[in-house]
Amino acid sequence: MTSPAPIGVQLYSLRDKLQADLHGVIGRVAEIGYLGVEAFGLDVGNVWQQARVFQSYGLAVPGVHSKLPLGDDQSEVLDVMSAVGCQTLVCPWMAPEEFQSESGVRRVCDQLNEALAVCQTRGLTLAYHNHWAEFEVVPGTGRLAHDLMREFLDPAIVFEVDTYWVKTAGQDPAAVVRDLGARAPLLHLKDGPAVNTTDPMVAVGSGSLDFPAIVRASEGNAAWVIVELDRCATDVLEAVARSFAYLTGEGLGRGR
Repeated sequence: MTSPAPIGVQLYSLRDKLQADLHGVIGRVAEIGYLGVEAFGLDVGNVWQQARVFQSYGLAVPGVHSKLPLGDDQSEVLDVMSAVGCQTLVCPWMAPEEFQSESGVRRVCDQLNEALAVCQTRGLTLAYHNHWAEFEVVPGTGRLAHDLMREFLDPAIVFEVDTYWVKTAGQDPAAVVRDLGARAPLLHLKDGPAVNTTDPMVAVGSGSLDFPAIVRASEGNAAWVIVELDRCATDVLEAVARSFAYLTGEGLGRGR
């Protein structure tokens, strides 16, 4: 039987608390039992401080949500990745309107392919994190935007599947994870109603998603399962702790 993947948390979930108490919040994440943190919003002004805090608590950084290393941003983005010691740069967002036409999807993919070439000069992996628009049908094509992306993207680009947004778009997250196979090494796990884009989220295991089916569908291809709550109906740190307890209790991930 495949060993459960390590559990991380996307720090965007804790953004407000981190501003008030970086050390305390990261310390609490480690105390809960998380093995890693997925960073966001790093720049040359804060990366060294955050990197030292992550290291002091023995937390790995499986991914960094970042702008793409293109144009004037190239040097800074690459330096940040090096400073935090992370090998996977995650593009967290592209404008939803781009996925309303085939030409828009091509524009997105052209940018990502260009960014991949830059990442590869430093031995970095590039991953793409979806929202809901990528799993809607592109008008005039009869195909999901994400299916077009898989066709247009360099196969070296992998996917961080946000399972909540897949379901919100009306698709089956387990089927998507199974279909992507080894191309989905990172899974974002969040929970809630998953019926629209504005409802607050809840602790993993207390909403509508079938996480045992989703994790089983990965068939050991997930290198990390990562808890994320874009917004939360309860205290977010409590929800992060409950999410960890659920995942470890169900054998869907492992901690310390």
